[in-house]
Amino acid sequence: MTDPGTVSLRPLRAADKAEWADLWTAYLAFYETSRPADLYDLYFERLLGDDPQDYACIVAEAGGRLVGLTHYLFHRHGWSEENVCYLQDLYAVPEVRGQGVGRALIEAVYAAADAAGAPGVYWLTQDFNTTARQLYDRIGVKTPFIKYNRR
Repeated sequence: MTDPGTVSLRPLRAADKAEWADLWTAYLAFYETSRPADLYDLYFERLLGDDPQDYACIVAEAGGRLVGLTHYLFHRHGWSEENVCYLQDLYAVPEVRGQGVGRALIEAVYAAADAAGAPGVYWLTQDFNTTARQLYDRIGVKTPFIKYNRR
């Protein structure tokens, strides 16, 4: 596959579960982690639901198969009246990287945020994710924030 024009974006469907699970597994593996099988079921159910507190999913499809995904969530923010959008997961299979799939998925989240009246979109990545950071540096603004987790 060499033509990014052959990639289409759409919302996740119930019939996508197996392919979505493969993509999410590969995404988690890239970040050197995994999740239990029952969480896959719960997350997928939430992605298809209509609860505004749950994540939404846009997938990239080419040649009759899923080649990318993004999960995002709208939430309140103490510094603005409008909601903000957190782009949690972004993944494209290796054979389509560098062909605009990641950019298209991010721009689809931007469009969803605009439609929802949420002007802010943010995401996190690890410092070693140099390939993706090349895209992020073109399509976003790196902030000086450092993330901490509870011990």
